[in-house]
Amino acid sequence: MLTFLGFLMIFIFMILIMNKKMTPLTALVIVPVTIALFAGFGPQLGDMMKNGVKEIALTGVMLIFAILYFSLMIDTGLFEPLVNIILKAVGDNPIKTTIGTAVLTSLVSLDGDGSSTYLIVVAAMLPLYKKQGMNPLILTCIIMLAGQIMNILPWGGPTARVMSSLKLGHTEIFVPMIPIMAIGILWVIFVAYILGRKEKIRIAKHGKFTRYNSNDIIGEADPALRRPKLILINLALTITLLVVMILDIVPLGIAFMIAFCIASIINYPKLKDQQKIISKHAGNALSVAGMIFGAGIFTGILNGSGIMQAMGNSMIEIVPKSWGGYMNIVTALFSIPFTFFLSNDAYYFGILPIIVATGHQLGISPEILGRASLIGQGSHLLSPLVPSTYLLVSLAGVEFSDHLKYTLKWALGSSVIMLLSALILGII
Repeated sequence: MLTFLGFLMIFIFMILIMNKKMTPLTALVIVPVTIALFAGFGPQLGDMMKNGVKEIALTGVMLIFAILYFSLMIDTGLFEPLVNIILKAVGDNPIKTTIGTAVLTSLVSLDGDGSSTYLIVVAAMLPLYKKQGMNPLILTCIIMLAGQIMNILPWGGPTARVMSSLKLGHTEIFVPMIPIMAIGILWVIFVAYILGRKEKIRIAKHGKFTRYNSNDIIGEADPALRRPKLILINLALTITLLVVMILDIVPLGIAFMIAFCIASIINYPKLKDQQKIISKHAGNALSVAGMIFGAGIFTGILNGSGIMQAMGNSMIEIVPKSWGGYMNIVTALFSIPFTFFLSNDAYYFGILPIIVATGHQLGISPEILGRASLIGQGSHLLSPLVPSTYLLVSLAGVEFSDHLKYTLKWALGSSVIMLLSALILGII
């Protein structure tokens, strides 16, 4: 029953947002609360939601001030030289722009933090897409495809969870995955070429895309907010912030909060200008934060009610015993829905140990199954349970449902390519 309720909850949520019957925020809150009440979890519901929101609180704070900080830097013109350099390199060629997006995302993703990657790449590339009249869904698609592959880095999250859960080192889990990641990035560049070529043809036939959202991170340019004389100071502050983030000196949310306050004082000493900046970008920051806390309620109910664990166990039980000899392939294939419908913590700490215990009886080593469990990361970030996904779509000014529809087939393609490569190379 718990498994049924879990899949029903996610199914209803997906239907509502993909058909645009509810906003992601309202669906993230209303759907799980309704089903939890129906299932008799009313007395425990308050604690479940509170725990879910508490777990996501620091992420929400970080995203609010990260949006405010990078939006302020865009207003000052910090990214204009980078945009101009990229524009000179790609010209008015959508194919070069999409490939450049894939390469830039791969490089920026080396820090292992998806949120900062989205902020930096969207800030740098969205102006190019607007100038060339390209669909911003292409931007979010390519960024997510590249980010999902790079998320396998040990400091990205999933691989660290595998190593911790199975008590294995990076030489057993991550190092053998490097060729798979390289092939995955080549696949993303190939997809970027296809999407760029299609967009070039579309623009030639039907003209430039013009339906941009005025609430995206670029917004409406205000020349009065430009601070060209302070560009070196702003660059130094941003680099310092990134170093603090990489070295994990202070919590990232606190770092962005302090950096935003310093940047506000340096660039806009007058109080009315500081208030103007906050008012200008508060809507974008609030919409993202709302969805983040909504996701906290959703996952809080899934975890607190035991639904998420029941879903994982049920998915394991449906695997026929006769498939035991192919546990490596089964693990890789099932990691796609597992990492989509479950959180990384629930899968890698709750489900993977059960899979490994089963594999041990069949003579399949833990490191093979650990690597196989990472194949699903090729489509994981599309999950509605991943908070940073809402940041990406908000920054680019696109609907989550449109992004999901546009990106899903290419993300599944990433997982298939990774699986085939891992089998051919003997990684799993």
